[in-house]
Amino acid sequence: MESGQQNLVGTRVRKLRLGAELSQETFAARCQTQGWDVSRGTFAKIEAGLRRVTDAELVIMAKVLRCSVERLLEGLTSKEISRVLRQGE
Repeated sequence: MESGQQNLVGTRVRKLRLGAELSQETFAARCQTQGWDVSRGTFAKIEAGLRRVTDAELVIMAKVLRCSVERLLEGLTSKEISRVLRQGE
């Protein structure tokens, strides 16, 4: 993860979204049906690592992508996790 990045899952979300053949707009619409008022622009920021992601948003994205939250987080190192947590302080 690059320094200054606001989330750990943006790249993985993008990969899974593209694998499911979903546009950002369609993905946002599906997340909206789960109760998250989100736009395509917000997803662009998440995927670029420019916006933080809450735990509730992470759960909704996993549900829409039909995967586990663990899958969105797998492969992350403790160093990466510590860095992004420190940035949030």
